[in-house]
Amino acid sequence: MTIAELLRDYVAADEREEADRCAMLRLAEELEQPTSRDQPRAHFTASAYVVDEEGERTCLVAHVKLGRLLQPGGHVEPDDLTLESAALREAREETGLELEPHPTAPRPFDLDIHEIPERPGEPAHFHLDVRYLLVGRGEPCEGAAWHAVGATGDGSVDRLAAKVIRLRTPA
Repeated sequence: MTIAELLRDYVAADEREEADRCAMLRLAEELEQPTSRDQPRAHFTASAYVVDEEGERTCLVAHVKLGRLLQPGGHVEPDDLTLESAALREAREETGLELEPHPTAPRPFDLDIHEIPERPGEPAHFHLDVRYLLVGRGEPCEGAAWHAVGATGDGSVDRLAAKVIRLRTPA
């Protein structure tokens, strides 16, 4: 399945996410290499919101450059077959946990566009982040830790937490 097909099939949770989905779909069709870091204005990334088996805790990573607790994730590598496999790889590398896709969550779980500020040798650009919900087991490696779902105070991570809480709460 192409990125565009994945985005066409995705059902957004709210107006903000729908706006991101539409922009991501347009860019998936416009960008010559949508997952390449060489795309100067935007490229697709993959991340994972990792929860324990009960969905009560999430494993977050201390992002050194940003000074924030974030979900694991990052750039898509040439040997990643899908965005989901990229999210799994990144989460394994950054948390050291045993991971698998959540059995009932939509795949992907969330979409988010966020700006990456200019740095030396790298212009400001956008990450088109496709996010997956994973279940993790074990003890995290250095730099990662378990936290109560919804207790981090970061807007983007809190939105993921709210989706997990809705998922585990019967309608």
